[in-house]
Formats: sequence, C-alpha cells, structure tokens
Amino acid sequence: MQVHQHPISGAHSNAHYQLTSLHFGSPGSGKKVYIQASLHADEVPGMLVAQFLRKELLALEAAGRLQGEVILVPAANPIGLAQAIHGAAFGRFDLTTGINFNRSYKHVAEDLKSSLTGLLGDDADANVTLIRAHARDSIAAWQPATDADALKKILMTLAVDADIVLDLHCDNEAALHIYAGTPLAEAVAPLAAIMGAHAVLLAYQAGGEPFDEACSRLWWDLEQHFGGRYPIPAACLSTTVELRGEQEVTYALAQRDAAGLLQFLTLRGIVTAVDADGEAAARVLPAPLCAATPLEGVEPLYAPHPGILVYSRELGEHIAAGDAIADIIDPVSGDTTVIRASVAGIFFARSAHRHVIRGMNIGKIAGAQAYRAGDLLSQ
Repeated sequence: MQVHQHPISGAHSNAHYQLTSLHFGSPGSGKKVYIQASLHADEVPGMLVAQFLRKELLALEAAGRLQGEVILVPAANPIGLAQAIHGAAFGRFDLTTGINFNRSYKHVAEDLKSSLTGLLGDDADANVTLIRAHARDSIAAWQPATDADALKKILMTLAVDADIVLDLHCDNEAALHIYAGTPLAEAVAPLAAIMGAHAVLLAYQAGGEPFDEACSRLWWDLEQHFGGRYPIPAACLSTTVELRGEQEVTYALAQRDAAGLLQFLTLRGIVTAVDADGEAAARVLPAPLCAATPLEGVEPLYAPHPGILVYSRELGEHIAAGDAIADIIDPVSGDTTVIRASVAGIFFARSAHRHVIRGMNIGKIAGAQAYRAGDLLSQ
C-alpha cells in the first residue's frame, strides 16, 4: 500500500486541509478501481466500511491477488469533517458557499467535444485510452476558486480515468439503494444483488453534476455528440451506493458491506480467488430484491405543515398508489394529516426527524414510471 497526501488549501488559507488516498496493487497492470467514502462528511457508514476494505485490500495485495489498481479514499471530505454548527456535524454543504459537496463537478465532456475532434477512430480500446487522456488533461486545466473546488479537482484527478468508481454515501433513514447512469443498468445489476439494494435508480442525467455522474456521463454524452460514428463504450462503471441510514454504523453491517464490494470486484476480475471453487462461489449471486427503475419515477414526499411525524409504513415495503405512508399531527390542535403515496413503488428513504416543518422532505418512493424532469436529486 502506498499512502498519498494531497494538499487542498491555498498558501494564504485560514485553515489547511489535506486529503489522504490509499493505493493498492499496480497501476497499469489491469483495471483501475476508485472507492471513496463520506463525500458528505456527516454520512459515517462509508468511513467504517473503508476500514474493513483497507484491511482486506492490504491482505489481497500481500497475497498477489489484486489484478490492477485500487484507490481507496477513506474520508473523502476533510473540509466537511471539520464543520459543525452548535455541536452538530454539518458535512453535506460547504459553509463557505452553501454548495452541496456532491454537486458542481466539472463535466469534462464539454471540453472533450472539441479536443477530440478528428482524433477518434474505429478501435474502441484506442478511443477509451484517448478519451481518458483528454479527460485527465481537462481536469488538470481546472482552476479551482475555493478549497471545496480544490477538493473536487483532487477527487476527480484520482477517479476520472477509472474503470469502476464506487461512491459510498448514506441517506437520513433508508434501505440500501443505488444510483447509476441508465447505460450502466446491466453492469450495476450484480452489485445491487450482492449488496441487497431495495432500489436501483437510473438516469442519463440526474442534474447538479454529482461526483459519480462526472466520472461516467462523459462517455454516453460523447457517444451521442459524435453520432455513433466511432465506438465509444460506457467505459466507467460509476455508481453511488447509499448504505442505509446515518445511524446504521455497526461492525456487522460494515463488514458485510465491505465483503459485498470485494465480491463485486472479484466478479469484475480485479480480485482473484485462491482457487477455482472460490472463484465460482464469488459468482453465485443472491436473488435481486428489486428491478431497476428510473430516477424520474421517484416520488418525493413533503410535509404540508409542521407537526409530529409518525410513519405507518416501513422502509423497503412495496407501496400502492394511495397508500398511507405517515401522519403529521399538529401538537397544539391535534389535527392530523395523512401523507399518501401517489405512485406505486418501493418506500426506500425517509426522514430521521420526528418533528418536521412545512416543506421538509419526509420520504421517497421508487416508482416504475418516469414522470419528473429537471434536477432529480434532493439537496
């Protein structure tokens, strides 16, 4: 393992941050995998999963069982980790700008549409190599104006040319679920089955330029831009894995999740098993818990007024249109409003707060039919 330190802050910053990345295997000897935890710094489960991954990757490297390179960033947001408001961690938004740490990443396809003109050919592998080189150049030319942008540039420098990108997050309270680009549906299906995902949410463009999409969307955007004249595969399997809720931080869950991620890497040929039986065992997948659905089909539920929030359905349940999901009770008058789903689907995320104010997001249902457009991610 090699440990790399990446300075984030400028020479005259009031505070000084640095990012640590852990590098396993041999660059250029196979596929490249990038895994990061807790880009939203107050989402802790991924950081604990990373501790188990670190231990296992060290052992796999020592045994010569890594075919390629794995980069692990166990705490992807040092800036957010240092933020607190009145004693409460506040790692989702940059307090300097108010911008979500998982938004506003550079979409390099805009540069590459020009820089690649006249250079692509009929060899898909050669095109992938060329596109990755130009993507690295585009990120290198990015001039960050804030520490948060400097962090984003470092993360993309590490990840933009990877074959697999796994961005580990969690929701407020949730069943495990996964976000990915629509062209990656088939590739991400084994990961969803292994991890026990209750929802797999697909979109060509989710809006807001999140990290995972900054690594993957460039491929189908370029394919569309060049009109199919050159073979441009979706060469980066980049996905956001939402590891349940913020409070589900246990050794048992973290060890299980780390084992699942390593099983997926075995399926993809990055980790080799000790024998043929182990290789075969890694390919035995559990039955999927859900079918993939469009992110445009997710119904967000909002509180129409303040009150006490009481859920009547559990996470992971199948919901019919019209079903009651929760009650909101006015603590003074006692008046109760029943919150109902308007779409059928999986109730996969909800609020950890039990007193809410008007407009708060109190739940998400993964419906099978697309009906929304625009920015599809919650802030």
